[in-house]
Amino acid sequence: MKHIILSLLLLNVLALTSCSVLVKNNPSKLSKLSSTQQIAINQLGYLNKSEKIAAIPNVTASQFDVINAKTNKVVYTAQLSAAKIWTLSGNDSHKLADFSEVVTSGHYFLRVKGVADSSLFRISDDVYDSLSKAALRYYYLNRSSTPIEEKFAGIYARPMGHKDDIIGYHPSAELRYKGKRIDSQKGWYDAGDYGKYVVNSGISTYTLLAAFEHYPDVYKKQTLNIPESEDNVPDIINEALWNLEWLITMQSDDGGVYHKLTTREWPGNEMPHEDQRLRLMIGKSTAASLNFAATLSMASRVIEPYYPNKSKQYSNAAIKAWRWALLNQTQYYEQPSDIKSGEYGDHYLKDEFAWAAAELFITTKNKNFYTIYKEINIDYVAPAWRNVSYLSLSSLLFKAKDLLSKQEYEALKIKQNDLADIYLNQHKSSPYNVAMQKSDFVWGSNSAALNKAMVLLQAAQINKNNDYKNAAHGLVDYVLGRNPTGYSFVTGFGTKTPLYPHHRISHSDNVVAPVPGMLVGGPHSGQQDNCNYLFNEPAKSYVDDWCSFSTNEVAINWNAPLVYVLGALSD
Repeated sequence: MKHIILSLLLLNVLALTSCSVLVKNNPSKLSKLSSTQQIAINQLGYLNKSEKIAAIPNVTASQFDVINAKTNKVVYTAQLSAAKIWTLSGNDSHKLADFSEVVTSGHYFLRVKGVADSSLFRISDDVYDSLSKAALRYYYLNRSSTPIEEKFAGIYARPMGHKDDIIGYHPSAELRYKGKRIDSQKGWYDAGDYGKYVVNSGISTYTLLAAFEHYPDVYKKQTLNIPESEDNVPDIINEALWNLEWLITMQSDDGGVYHKLTTREWPGNEMPHEDQRLRLMIGKSTAASLNFAATLSMASRVIEPYYPNKSKQYSNAAIKAWRWALLNQTQYYEQPSDIKSGEYGDHYLKDEFAWAAAELFITTKNKNFYTIYKEINIDYVAPAWRNVSYLSLSSLLFKAKDLLSKQEYEALKIKQNDLADIYLNQHKSSPYNVAMQKSDFVWGSNSAALNKAMVLLQAAQINKNNDYKNAAHGLVDYVLGRNPTGYSFVTGFGTKTPLYPHHRISHSDNVVAPVPGMLVGGPHSGQQDNCNYLFNEPAKSYVDDWCSFSTNEVAINWNAPLVYVLGALSD
């Protein structure tokens, strides 16, 4: 009941349309069994022509019914699959129900003899619209250096936190600036803490800008109700700009980029405006400089129609950071002994060099950058802050076709296709119809799922192949409820969602419901926080508790692929 009340609260406050509100009118009875014995579905619903799969506990029944919730009549009946076991979730067996043939818009639920009816779900081509908006609005609600106003945020309004106009220098950043202060305003809080980190910020900002660059029609129509919504610039561009305007302040006069802006210790369990600790520029690194060069270069071309002067500024800053990185190729970030905030350390930088070279080539059209990119000769995996290799391939495929020979472009398509085929085969061979392997269940496993979905959706678009799209849908379904935990992992969206994310604002704001639209990290068996976990299996080791920073934290780089994937599905 608490979940239903919170879903209703979020609906009323933010005027978001989520199918979770319909649970109170569900003619079926919600299961009183444990989550492992319930029907697992995408709790938001399904696009009209998408693949539609549910996981059913291994009951003796051999068939299932799809019931129209309005008429209470059976609209589709089919056979369940044979029983299957997904070892990553333990020894529980299940059957799969495929109702992809149901394509008529409406509200439905599943009925299988021997288990409680599923919760309601919706079939519609706008089923993800509200979530898409909330996932992007999360960035506004996580802004630094500004009041979050009631007319834009409702009950999530709060005073300005961290103006960041008097930032000091840690010795690891600049010995020569001891006692000096600098202005480094704006930006987003990185995760559950209040730090701002260039490395993680880079991939996050890039992914939002890529969503716009690849699917501009989707985001030109989307209005977020943020302070900039009344201008003639798409809201996603203005939201990204809030962070870009912080990133540009992180560049030193020599071209190198400071690694992060944080306090020495983790902040307390307090609201942003209550944290009065001294904040510092910490470290200067090759990784930060290359992330900066790639992101600012890409941003300069995306914002150019709207902010031509900033576009030139960003392009020049990107080239300056690139030159510094070439002269300082192994200046790795090492955490100082008196610093306890996030590290984001990385000693393998071939992928960052390749990404920056690719973005600079696309933006400047100087083929010397492409020559450097080819010479690096990297392997590709789904993107993450520690490995950004795929971002170079993605940008080249979408934006460099006219800059390359047909042979060069086809070679890139083959590399992308090879990676997408790996994930497609994982989907097809999975007992749970989800392209998740044991190695994916790491800190932020849900973002691993969505970054794979991003690769697959790009392959679907480039190759006009719906098999890739089906595999991507499987990953979206997984994140939104078709998983062994029974959770939809996005706050406020679904019939069972996280209530206690590791997010200091949600923990400290005296609002019952957490900030909506936040993707939590998701299950994995590391359990680094020593919380109480009921299960140890990788796909079930999750707990909805503030204590669980290893499975229930939120982060800007985890929400970004959610924004991208939902935009691609809406295109």
